[in-house]
Amino acid sequence: MAAGHSVDPARWPGMFDELMGRIAGRFTRVEPRRRARAFVLGLLADLPRKNCWSIAEHAGDASPGGMQHLLAGARWDADAVRDDLRDYVTGHLGDPGAVLVVDETGDLKKGTCTAGVQRQYTGTAGRIENSQVAVYLTYAAPRGHALIDRELYLPRSWTGDPARCRAAGIPDGTVFATKPKLARRMITRTLDAGTPAGWVAGDEVYGADPGLRSDLETRQVGYVLAVAKSHPVNAGAGTCRADQVAARLPRSAWQLYSAGEGAKGHRCYDWALTSIEPRHRGYRWLLIRRNRRTRELAFYRCYSPRHVPLATLVKVAGLRWTVEEDFQAGKGLAGLDEHQVRRWTSWYRWVTLAMLAAAFLTVTAAAEHASCPPPDGQIPLTRNEIARLLTALITWPARDACHRLHWSTWRRRHQHRARTCHYQRQARQL
Repeated sequence: MAAGHSVDPARWPGMFDELMGRIAGRFTRVEPRRRARAFVLGLLADLPRKNCWSIAEHAGDASPGGMQHLLAGARWDADAVRDDLRDYVTGHLGDPGAVLVVDETGDLKKGTCTAGVQRQYTGTAGRIENSQVAVYLTYAAPRGHALIDRELYLPRSWTGDPARCRAAGIPDGTVFATKPKLARRMITRTLDAGTPAGWVAGDEVYGADPGLRSDLETRQVGYVLAVAKSHPVNAGAGTCRADQVAARLPRSAWQLYSAGEGAKGHRCYDWALTSIEPRHRGYRWLLIRRNRRTRELAFYRCYSPRHVPLATLVKVAGLRWTVEEDFQAGKGLAGLDEHQVRRWTSWYRWVTLAMLAAAFLTVTAAAEHASCPPPDGQIPLTRNEIARLLTALITWPARDACHRLHWSTWRRRHQHRARTCHYQRQARQL
């Protein structure tokens, strides 16, 4: 450790080796095992763009063929690695009161051949765009949060076209599944594995799904799921809309609570809680959030097998935003959205390794917070800062000029070949 510094990055390579040791048995040969390690290090590196070309150059390979083979042809099970990732995260961050947060995100794409791509709404762009959408699951605990599962969403335009699915490597028999159904699949898988968690949170897409709510109530897992203002609830005097319930609340029903810390301080709102469906087992509430400045309302349908105070439900509702932070970290630090792959298997492999890289940053940050609290006048180490230090001090290998010039030649030769092929194909179509 350098004099005057509380951070000791020398410990991090050992932590990274521990992570890669967890997944080593998922590879039948040593070559893909070593390449996977180099791939994850490339995802953690500060590359201007992360794809098989740039990661292979960073790793010292002569061409991207090995990295492309890792994603497309090598024998290894991405779902088994996903399970190892989940156990890694919960082993370091596990807490019985943790929240499983489900949400989807989209990656803008060109063309029509990439698995699952079509013109559809994506929050990434805030509008309908040609994109690929996937549903993710975040594990949010007091010590940190990280993505632990993923499912690619296939629109009906894909599942109804078997030939198109086969061309993209989508397994035969894959049927259409809504985003809530994909969420149910991931949550069931996570809870069946014995993952310690007490709550599930999600936005309106998932709060409106009765099947998801029923699954959780059967398992006696609490939830705080956003719903629309028009969502019907039974508040004891018949069924009515959520906003109608809010309109009848007295001023004394509202209480000020923070939904958690944000970039600019605590996110404070007025909150109100009212019981719904009183004849069922367990406790069900309609939770209402009111913006203190705009008076805008947001609604949450809540359940718990035991009675909990309003402050607990507010805390769970606030943790829903951790998935957005994990999307930002996954995309900004680990190349989660930079995959340039078309096929089903390649997508799952890329995304799983990117989630693994991001989880390493989360667990490393949690370990640093526990062992080396920051001195006065400093914030704790963030995932972004750890990624910077990794690149500057550990993961960036020294490459001589010959290696860099070789890659410049390789790229220009490949681009010339691709351009020539495009022109020839275009000429044949004229």
